[in-house]
Amino acid sequence: MGSFFRRQPASLLGVDISSSSIKLVELGRDNAGALVLERCAIEPLERGWITDGNIEKFDEVAEALRRLVKKSGTRTKQVAMALPPSAVITKKITLPGGMTEDELEVQVESEANQYIPFSLDEVSLDFCVMGPNKNSPGDVDLLIAASRKEKVQDRQGIAEAAGLKPVVLDIESHASRLAAQRLIDALPNQGVDAIVALFEVGALTTSMQVIRNEEVLYDRDQAFGGAQLTQLIVRQYGFSLDEAETKKRSGDLPDDYPAAVLRPFVEGMAQEIGRALQFFFTSTPHSRVDHILLAGGSAPLPGLTDAVTLHTGFPCSAVNPFDGMQMGSAVRANKMAREASSYLTACGLAMRRFLS
Repeated sequence: MGSFFRRQPASLLGVDISSSSIKLVELGRDNAGALVLERCAIEPLERGWITDGNIEKFDEVAEALRRLVKKSGTRTKQVAMALPPSAVITKKITLPGGMTEDELEVQVESEANQYIPFSLDEVSLDFCVMGPNKNSPGDVDLLIAASRKEKVQDRQGIAEAAGLKPVVLDIESHASRLAAQRLIDALPNQGVDAIVALFEVGALTTSMQVIRNEEVLYDRDQAFGGAQLTQLIVRQYGFSLDEAETKKRSGDLPDDYPAAVLRPFVEGMAQEIGRALQFFFTSTPHSRVDHILLAGGSAPLPGLTDAVTLHTGFPCSAVNPFDGMQMGSAVRANKMAREASSYLTACGLAMRRFLS
């Protein structure tokens, strides 16, 4: 069976490959058991190298990962990576309690045949035990995850080509949820019963997960993202796409940029987030959220969290997955603080080191 849920106590890198960049996070613990951010680094990718989660330019992405590992200064070789949710079929099933691991494996393969639309020979399949079934305490709930073998092998191959040893393959939305849960636990009343909408703004798509007590109530992808800001910069100033992306990252833009380009983009994004929440309200029994969390490269844009609060009526904040952690000597605190919202998934992957 393939590895979606395997856990490793040894040193572990969390590596998140998205359409626009690769993010790396390494975590440790101090003597008191508190989390320490040992390393974090980002390496940009060119457009078209990754499309819809598929690695289109293998050698270029592998070389970018090698550069990132070298830049980070890490000596750790074991790595946790993730696939996009669209590349993974997941299904929750219930089985009788008291079964051995081998018995569970046989049952999972039997059940998986019903839910997976292609031969089991073509997939990597794994499962994890989630705990006792709420309605039938003698039974246990399991989560099955399956992906086409070539998708898994692509991620493994990229890691190995960069000199790393892949030991965990997760699902991006699960990893981001794991990292976000630390922040939810810091909300009033430890976040108990709080309904939290987590938006991860990527280059081309924004994923939304609504979470309550570690359970996903709703998830949906929206076709908007930070690349639209780059396009607006191109149209306003006549830069090439690459120039616009570079200037967006560095902040080297004309004086009228905040009013002419940034503010309309921020307003548009706030409206899209409001629209996504309305979809949630109309398709579920819920009519409110307690908090909105924004992650991704666009999350810290000036005025965005205020615009979202104004548009939706719900409190909103940009995610810093390293909140409350100690900072290791290799971390450049100012640079990390500017980029922190981009590291949510990578941070969740790095946290897999400490799952028992």
